[in-house]
Parts: sequence; C-alpha cells; structure tokens
Amino acid sequence: MYQYHKWLRSFHAVAKTGSFSLAANYLNVGQPTISEQVSALEKRFSVELFHRRGRFVELSAAGVKLYEITQGVFGQEDEALQLLQSFSQRKHGMLRIGAVSPPIAMSLTYSLMQQYPDIDLETSFTTEAETLERLYNFDIDVAILALSEFDPRLTTQLYRTYPILGVVRDDHPWAKQAQVSISEISAQRVVLREKASRTRQLVEEACHTRGIHLDCVMQLNSREAIVHAVVQGIGVGFVSAVEYAEQPGTKAVSFIEDPLHIHYFLCCLGVRRNRPIISDLFDSCALPETSHT
Repeated sequence: MYQYHKWLRSFHAVAKTGSFSLAANYLNVGQPTISEQVSALEKRFSVELFHRRGRFVELSAAGVKLYEITQGVFGQEDEALQLLQSFSQRKHGMLRIGAVSPPIAMSLTYSLMQQYPDIDLETSFTTEAETLERLYNFDIDVAILALSEFDPRLTTQLYRTYPILGVVRDDHPWAKQAQVSISEISAQRVVLREKASRTRQLVEEACHTRGIHLDCVMQLNSREAIVHAVVQGIGVGFVSAVEYAEQPGTKAVSFIEDPLHIHYFLCCLGVRRNRPIISDLFDSCALPETSHT
C-alpha cells in the first residue's frame, strides 16, 4: 500500500503542475523517479493516465477521474503539514483567503487580523473560475465569491449583499440625479465586464426581464478599465457598491426600483467545514438568511 501511495503522489504532482519536470521540483526528487512511478502505476492497473506530447502532458479521461480523488487525499495531507509547520513557527493557525473582490476580501482580512492576531493570513485575488480551482486544489482555505451556481462539493453561506450602481461621467445627465429608473438604460450606451462577470449577468438578467435593450459598445475585463472607459465618455458602467471608489470625473447613481443586488458568499470545501479556524469564521460571519450546502 505504501508503494501505491508514492506512485499516486507522483501522479498527483504531474497532474497538478502539468509536467514531469515541474512535478520533480514540486516533490524535490529526480524526474526519472517521477516518470518511473507514474509508469509503474499505469502498468500495474493497465490504464493510461496521461497523453504525452513531447514535454507537455494532458490528463486522460481516467486521469481526470483519478485526479479528482487525489486532490482530496493530498490536499488534506498538505493541510496537515501546514498545521504542523504553524506549530513549529509558534503560530496558532493559518488561513488562506481567495476572492474576486479586493474591497470585500480586505475588509474580512482586516477583521480577522483584529480578532485572531496569531493567525497567519494570506489573501489573494483571481477570477471566479481560478479561485474555485484553487479551492478545489486545497491551495486556499476559503473564498468569497458572487456565485451564480452552487457546487455540491462546497459549503456556502451568504456573507454580504450590495446594490449594483450605475457609473457615469460627471457631465452625463444622470450625474445630476441621485437615482434613475432602470428603464433609462435602454437609451444609453453601456460598457460591460466579460460575460463571466456576475455583475454583468445580473444587469443583463434585470434588463431582459423588463424588456430593456442593452447597447453594449465595449466589453472590458476589469473594474478599473470600466471606470476609465466611463471617464472617457464611452458609456455607462456598472459596479457593485462595495467596489466603487469615487474617482474624479465620475458619479455613481443608484436605481429607483432597486432591482439590482449582488450577493457575495463565503465558501469552503464541504469536507473542511468543521476545521477549527474555518468553522469559527463561518460561525462569526453567519447571517439570518438561509445557507446553501
């Protein structure tokens, strides 16, 4: 059984890093050892786990299924090692947070720093897809995401809700109003985030429900780019209220019907929900609303 563990660990390292050479560096062993152990695993069970194309490797269908299992096995092993390392460094724990929104994540990070001064905190920002992948790979412990779908592998809990605002240039007619009707969007040119953006999805859903046409003149991949496009007069942008930082030349406007809200969820792998630090975090952030599991 120990032999299989070594073979599986080599397989997992190749699947995780995408190459035999990177896997060797990751495990701090020679590349021939990695190759031999993966080949031994394939030969023993008469299965092809990787499609090899020169220096590049790609998981086979069987490899994909096996990797789903080894992510949990070796992810928890890595978690155990991190815990032991934290003890040797005289720390009381470690928590790695991933998020798509810096303002909301930094607010949580600061609160945790005050509440748990001995915890080693790491906060990183990537796209929703990348953050979820890091969560599944045990590269982060919890995530704050504006989810549109709920994966049964995750435990999720509503963390915060914010309105979505329209952002216009300060000489735009809306700039003189505190609120506008969502129906007025039909007369505007708009700049939107990429299609995977939850903010964009919510704006499109609200407009579609009301039969409002969206004249999208530009698609951009960052909130900062949206604001700069607004400053240039290219069109009206949309951001979550927590993410709007007032910039010279812009004005944020809310909608009268108040139909647009974005929900941020605290997420972790279901198998890790009862880990002490994660459990404390979920309990301290609990809201009256129903949680999704």
